[in-house]
Amino acid sequence: MLTYAGHMSTPTLLPLTENVVCRAPLTRQPLDAGQAVDLARLLKALADPARLRLLSIVAASEGQQACVCDLTEPVGLSQPTISHHLKVLMEAGFLSRSKRGTWAYYALVPGALDSVATVLVTA
Repeated sequence: MLTYAGHMSTPTLLPLTENVVCRAPLTRQPLDAGQAVDLARLLKALADPARLRLLSIVAASEGQQACVCDLTEPVGLSQPTISHHLKVLMEAGFLSRSKRGTWAYYALVPGALDSVATVLVTA
């Protein structure tokens, strides 16, 4: 009960005059269960600040590739930790690795971020 200036009143509910749609129509195909699992794996690989920084450094480097020797200092982590993060990014398909002498170089895989971007962009 609502009280107004010392008087008790009962709120009045008005009947709906139109059918209300409780679900908006889909404008594009949603992810199926398999696609959701695959995308979650990719997002999990990206969901770490160090890995995002490493990916960003590689993407910003000339030719979108960088030597592992150039990745340790900017991120401020030990070489074994950097190697672990680079391995996760490679397994997720974001980076490729090549050896040049004693050094390992990491390159951004062309189109690797497209599947993530496609889901995040509304059409």
